[in-house]
Amino acid sequence: MTSYLTTNLGQMALKKNYEEKKQMVNAWELIQKKTFTKWVNNKLDLRSIPNIVHLNQDLANGVRLIQLLEIIGGESLRPFNQNPGMIFQKMENVNKALDFIKLRGVALTNIGAEDIVNKNLKLVLGMLWTIILRFTIADINQDGKNAKEGLLLWCQRKTAQYEEVDVRDFTYSWTDGLAFCALIHHHHPELIDFDSLDKNDRHGNTALAFEIAEKELNIPKLLDVEDVCDISKPDERSVMTYVAEYFHAFSARDEFETAGRRVAKFADVLASVWDMEHQYELRVCALMDAVEFIQGEWDNTELTDSYFDAKEKSMAFDIYKSTEKRSWVAEKKNIDALLGNIQTKAKTYNLKPYYPPNGLTLQDLDNTWNFLLQNEAKYHRRLNRTIREIKEGLRKAYAEAANDFQQQLDSISAELVNLEGSLQSQLHLVQSLTKSFEPLQESLSIIQMLDHECIEANTEENDYTVYSLEDLSFGLDLVKEAVQKKSAFIQNQIVSRNMTNLTPAQLEEFEQTFRYFDKDCTNTLSVSEFKYALSSLGIVYDDKLESVFYQITNNSDFATFEQFIRFMVSVTEDKTTPGQLMDSFRTMAGDKPYVTELDLRMSQIPVKMIDYLKKTMPTSAVNEFDGYDYESYLAEMFN
Repeated sequence: MTSYLTTNLGQMALKKNYEEKKQMVNAWELIQKKTFTKWVNNKLDLRSIPNIVHLNQDLANGVRLIQLLEIIGGESLRPFNQNPGMIFQKMENVNKALDFIKLRGVALTNIGAEDIVNKNLKLVLGMLWTIILRFTIADINQDGKNAKEGLLLWCQRKTAQYEEVDVRDFTYSWTDGLAFCALIHHHHPELIDFDSLDKNDRHGNTALAFEIAEKELNIPKLLDVEDVCDISKPDERSVMTYVAEYFHAFSARDEFETAGRRVAKFADVLASVWDMEHQYELRVCALMDAVEFIQGEWDNTELTDSYFDAKEKSMAFDIYKSTEKRSWVAEKKNIDALLGNIQTKAKTYNLKPYYPPNGLTLQDLDNTWNFLLQNEAKYHRRLNRTIREIKEGLRKAYAEAANDFQQQLDSISAELVNLEGSLQSQLHLVQSLTKSFEPLQESLSIIQMLDHECIEANTEENDYTVYSLEDLSFGLDLVKEAVQKKSAFIQNQIVSRNMTNLTPAQLEEFEQTFRYFDKDCTNTLSVSEFKYALSSLGIVYDDKLESVFYQITNNSDFATFEQFIRFMVSVTEDKTTPGQLMDSFRTMAGDKPYVTELDLRMSQIPVKMIDYLKKTMPTSAVNEFDGYDYESYLAEMFN
């Protein structure tokens, strides 16, 4: 008896569950039918074609279906039977429509013309959903996602700032109406006071969003409030169809803001280049003034016959070489590198090359530096003439090795300054220079041995060279550092060229982080170093990120600089071209031949960048009052 009751109760539960699922499917079917009918009629209204009332019946003869496809497909399907009376005429119409859909790359699985002619509602809904996906949703592309994922990602980005909204799907996430309100408020905050909404009024919020979308934004009301709020799980296809209308309504505004960001980024690059040029000129002037001042002091120095006096001045000269002179050597190399970086950056962004003004060129600086070296040597010899206890052989041996060593350093430095060609060829040359460091280190060891012998023989003074062991060691370290910095900078530019969705500030931050944690200077980060680098940037290294780490490193335990940068980049953009900038300015200007300050502000360009553009852009001849000629400006800025 107990077994019978248990079996009977189980059957009743299964039957109840079946009935509930059947009712839910029927509810979704009715909502889809209503939504798709409104969607079809909205498209037919574009050509004033009479609306349909009964979806599966009114599409059965193929006439309205063909007219719909002509509107959304943008081409004619004529001739076709406009008043089909016979079933074969209806079949011809529907087959023509289905063939057109298939030619557009839409797969219609298990849907034939006889299904549409026979008014099979389920298959008619399936056909319309494939049409909506292809012609309304498929072109929504965010970060390479498919249609559904791209539309969902767009919704998530536009509503991310709203704490009460959490868009995870196209069903439950929309039942309180707040996601619809947030999409409208993000693009048109003047239409909805989001903060004042009653977050618990599901029906009221949904009704408000539907009404504003229809009246103010011309978004057709494809759904009713009860389709979203009064059902346990809204129909996903119906919600996606309606939300896609929001995307298309707001896409033009998003394009406008993108143009503004592009122009702002361009202005930021120009400002950065100008600052680098300004710093170059200031630093050249400062170095030249310091060099000329000390030469005046040497000319006015009187030497006595006192050994103590001469030795004291010699010690002061050595202090100069180990302090001021070294700082000048480093500054001169940094100035050389700065000018090279300016030219590289200008080339990266297709800007005109920078030519320093007369008197401040690298040749002018080299001339001043050569005069310094000449006067330095002259003063040095004056001091050395008072100190006679010298061992000529050791001095010459040391001088020959030291001068040759310095010449090799200067040769490497000259190669760094005179880099030409593509970034890849420059990087290859810079990396090849590191091969000379090992023989240079061996030469420095020999020089160290010679220097020790000179000290033992009390022959510290040397007329044949101005380079001490410390000078050469310091110079070698400088050259190594310069090669490393140049290599890192060129790699930075290569990455910047391929990943221009990063701002210069972001790229600099990531590069500094990588260099800081690359403790062993191998230009790679181990797994542990990688974790610490992410932590310093505020990113928690979890199992998911560990999987990404091994993916980008091809299962290696070390990540290169480029792999680290690629890991940090979630969205990449092509670097800005003159054509893109011209299109962006034209978009902001509304196709006017000039752009106004109001146009720039409407594009959400930062005030600092607007002020910079106003100072550098020429006044428009068409509108001299508040117009700026962006076409002439871009022609002037690019080659």
